[in-house]
Amino acid sequence: MIAPVTTHAAPATGALALQTLALTKRFGAFTALDAASITVRPGTVHALLGENGAGKSTLVKCIVGYYRPDDGAITVDGREQGVASPTVARTLGIGMVYQHFTVVPGMTVAENLLIAKGALPLVVDWKRARAELEAFMATAPFRLDLDATPMALSAGEKQKLEILKQLYLKPRLLILDEPTSVLTPQEADEVLGSLAVRAHAGECSVVMITHKFREVMAFADDVTVLRRGRVVSTGAVLGTQAGELAAHMVGDEPAAREAREEAGDAAAVPRAARDLGEPRLTITGLVVEGDRGERAVDGIRLVVHAGEIVGIAGVSGNGQRELMEALAGQRRRAAGEVKVGGRPYEATRAQNRALKVRGLPEEPLRNACVAAMSVAENIGLRSFDEPPHARAGLRVPGSLARRARGLIATYRVKTQGEGAPIGSLSGGNVQRAVLARELADDADVLLVSNPVFGLDFTAVAEVHARLVAARDRGAAVLMVSEDLDELLHVADRIVVMSGGRLVHECAAAGADRHDIGRFMGGHGASHGEHAAPATANGSTASGAAAARADRVAA
Repeated sequence: MIAPVTTHAAPATGALALQTLALTKRFGAFTALDAASITVRPGTVHALLGENGAGKSTLVKCIVGYYRPDDGAITVDGREQGVASPTVARTLGIGMVYQHFTVVPGMTVAENLLIAKGALPLVVDWKRARAELEAFMATAPFRLDLDATPMALSAGEKQKLEILKQLYLKPRLLILDEPTSVLTPQEADEVLGSLAVRAHAGECSVVMITHKFREVMAFADDVTVLRRGRVVSTGAVLGTQAGELAAHMVGDEPAAREAREEAGDAAAVPRAARDLGEPRLTITGLVVEGDRGERAVDGIRLVVHAGEIVGIAGVSGNGQRELMEALAGQRRRAAGEVKVGGRPYEATRAQNRALKVRGLPEEPLRNACVAAMSVAENIGLRSFDEPPHARAGLRVPGSLARRARGLIATYRVKTQGEGAPIGSLSGGNVQRAVLARELADDADVLLVSNPVFGLDFTAVAEVHARLVAARDRGAAVLMVSEDLDELLHVADRIVVMSGGRLVHECAAAGADRHDIGRFMGGHGASHGEHAAPATANGSTASGAAAARADRVAA
């Protein structure tokens, strides 16, 4: 059982105490939030867990005044408050960092910080403003060049700027929506560790939406799990297991078992013991230009063998997208050679058929499907003009539908029927349908990009299991993911891409996530160097995690 949360009187200043009491929000006939009650203790980090659509974002948007709840109440420091707008939330000391960047690209860091305050005088006293900003930056948990523009910042630095914008307003409660999705492991630990230090010092309370159990176990004090708009568990993290939280997220027993495995370490993914096969995908000296003519992929050399999953790790924007588009034939290669099974490969439809090269791109509804066409027609896109579905150039009536029905059942695609438009399916079911098409004839090479982006917890577990099953059948799988935890969970070997080059390689089993993170951030270090980034007050982010090391999931 999860230990019960106890409430304490909130201090008059600093971190606030927040409660939602039977908060309900409806959108037409759909109830997105159903009598949700949570308690955020002052000076703590409170994690919100739940599958996509569980109500997490709706809950926090009610707290910050973006939505008006239909029923229920919000209390701040024990007093009921009507949070009618984000402006009211700000006056109460509540700030929020959204999942997507809101910085103004053409303005400097200093200007972005200033406009976060809202109303500004017609003429800004820059001497006074600069002194104030420099004093703030001197006490901030991480620092940025005030004269830099977001266009010159990395994705991780932009995320830090989003957090600094809120900290500049001295919030009493800071809400974070997936704050580490674009951060390296070191940056993630630095950000969450520094915010935990501030919370425990009584400066603010923190609520974070996350899908990473490691972050919950390492940095959160309390955790609330939502499912279908309801709070299904809430309590202290200490003494709680990641598998228990995963089971609460999913609920039903078969899915709960999958969830417990997904919440555990990489060994939980069943993998057949096997030796590597022959080189199946060989990339030599590949050069690919980006959208603006820059060298996005810079002379990459990589071999993927039959029977292995090679994961490409890296911060977004380091050439991963251009690499996968070039391999899929969606982007021209400037130089280099690609071979599949020892044969030159140009990604034509005929070669894909003959060499059994298949792909699962990011956002398949946009990149691998025709939304208005039926599920059966989309599943048949690779084979509609081949026997037994076509003879003498004419389609065989009912053949694609019969094949689709079998694959829909095998891959558990939830649809109103094979004739339903694929655009009417949920993201997870679109992914299952595309997997059914790509894996139906035992692919020899599988090119995968961020395969579980935006999917719920159960769909993630199933997609991962399908990829590992393809690997165990002898497929060579090349998989790009911006989530290092996912690669550590699924891949056999990890290579790091930075600045368009492959800068590091290691076996996934036993890999040091922080060592990989150094290379992801462009700061490769030799093994054994593990200095944690320091916060402004001299403490380390890893120290905050180490204090809870006894409850960090493997």
